[in-house]
Amino acid sequence: MTASGAARLRAELHELKAVARPRITAAIAEARSHGDLKENAEYHAAREQQSFTEGRIADIEAKLANAQIIDVTTLAPSDKVVFGSTVVLTDEDSGEERRYQIVGEDEADIKDGKISFGSPIARALIGKRVGDVVDVQTPGGLKSYEIVDAQYR
Repeated sequence: MTASGAARLRAELHELKAVARPRITAAIAEARSHGDLKENAEYHAAREQQSFTEGRIADIEAKLANAQIIDVTTLAPSDKVVFGSTVVLTDEDSGEERRYQIVGEDEADIKDGKISFGSPIARALIGKRVGDVVDVQTPGGLKSYEIVDAQYR
């Protein structure tokens, strides 16, 4: 996991523990004060939300506990593509330029230019150097990309 991905998870964990958890506890207490719990939709909705929130807290805590956090800014600059680096590619056929950061599975967001290290394109890129041409099997067929730049930021 990248350092920025870990920071986002820590922020979400803090939000869940400091804001969501007390709000849900208050909602459950309020719903209980309305009487019969069997037919109390507010109570059941609050309990369901509590279950979801506690599950997410446990999930985030487990991910952070087991994560190997890599800060690429501490690595010596190189032209080699590694986990966490931002890669600028040129499509060999169309000449279109693309920029991707190779991140952990939980951080991947193609709209934000972040691809999982396990994706076909990232697997093809890792270990290669600026100037190399990589072939990637896509649903649309084989694509060739030239690595234009590898940034460690």
